Amino acid sequence: MAGWLRSLLGALLLLEVAAALTFLHHRYEEMVQALFRVQSLCPYVTRIYSIGRSVEGRHLYVLEFSDFPGIHEPLEPEFKYVGNMHGNEVLGRELLLQLSEFLCEEYRRGNERITRLIHDTRIHIMPSMNPDGYEVAAKQGPDSNGYLTGRNNANGVDLNRNFPDLNTFMYYSGEISGPNHHIPLPDNWKSQVEPETLAVIQWISGYNFVLSANLHGGAVVANYPYDKSQDQRFRSHRRTVNTPTPDDKLFQKLAKTYSYAHGWMHRGWNCGDYFADGITNGASWYSLSKGMQDFNYLYTNCFEITLELSCNKFPPEEDLERQWMANREALVAFIEEVHQGIKGMVSDENNNGIAGAVISVQGISHDITSGDMGDYFRLLLPGTYTVTASAEGYQSQTVTTTVGPAAPSLVDFQLKQDVVRKPPERKASDTRTNNKVLQKKVVPRATRQWT
Repeated sequence: MAGWLRSLLGALLLLEVAAALTFLHHRYEEMVQALFRVQSLCPYVTRIYSIGRSVEGRHLYVLEFSDFPGIHEPLEPEFKYVGNMHGNEVLGRELLLQLSEFLCEEYRRGNERITRLIHDTRIHIMPSMNPDGYEVAAKQGPDSNGYLTGRNNANGVDLNRNFPDLNTFMYYSGEISGPNHHIPLPDNWKSQVEPETLAVIQWISGYNFVLSANLHGGAVVANYPYDKSQDQRFRSHRRTVNTPTPDDKLFQKLAKTYSYAHGWMHRGWNCGDYFADGITNGASWYSLSKGMQDFNYLYTNCFEITLELSCNKFPPEEDLERQWMANREALVAFIEEVHQGIKGMVSDENNNGIAGAVISVQGISHDITSGDMGDYFRLLLPGTYTVTASAEGYQSQTVTTTVGPAAPSLVDFQLKQDVVRKPPERKASDTRTNNKVLQKKVVPRATRQWT
């Protein structure tokens, strides 16, 4: 009897693995089931959570991989993938489900590379940011799906044109030597965004993400910021003007990491277009306002690129396995890029972490900040850099460090508190009638609010 049970359990296990490797399009309920199946197979290194709901009430689920799910470990970077932002661009959704199953299965097998990746990185995977739009597109099916059918959310809004426009503020402030990082949101921003966009903004505000990619379809190219052109005289959004960020060389390297690990993206000729090395600056391709990747760079510490992964926005099921094999190594290799540059702790003289400390790199006018525990992560190319940590109420500290091509360099900062000079003691002769001392009124400096 025991032998019969063992045989049955073995057969069921094979069926379970076979089901996991079946390449199918997943409707919302099937997608949720796939996520929870992965969580049940790898319960100690995964967690499922929802960042909010869509217009029609569907959860925006995220599957997390970590050796301590639900916990940010100091000096362990946070990474995210976001798929299906446009409801009818579905390959990213399916690839992220396959990636989730792959990470779980390889972890269970004891794959050293995947085990190290999960232990050293907190990985967040959102297969669908626009589940409502997907359902509209899926009803049409791969064969009859129109170019725009299901692209927008249930309110008819393009989610990749729905984030607060921080580029315009940044381009204006750049003319007056203002910031191009951690730009504050306008006061009325919540009234201008959709529920899905609001959920993502609150999500990325609550996690100190370091690196990210959002997955699209309709072309095959790795697109990096800026997406929006600085020259506002162009009325046509198709006008191309290269608009680099201060981290342009780094973004090109990140994009090439994906394109050269991909089966054919790096070849350049795809879908009737040509992109050298399979990469492009977003604005050099076409100018896009209120996009998600620019918002990540200008509002948070996160460096995000956009991956266009297929000529066909809704590829047939028989093409899904080929696409998975073309993207599998690229998806893993891109996650590994989060482990480069420098990282460390910013603390006070009592070794208490300082949150919100500003990390500046000489020659690159884009700063990042430390997280709630005082740890920071600054992606950099190999080279020698002069780095400064500063925080309100503390003396800044500057160091020179060299970044290698492999693991990130560990650079800690311990900031001393500013010495507050006490006013000189008053003499008896300074006392006026009735022992009243004339006091100088301090008028607070007016703060400028951007709306």
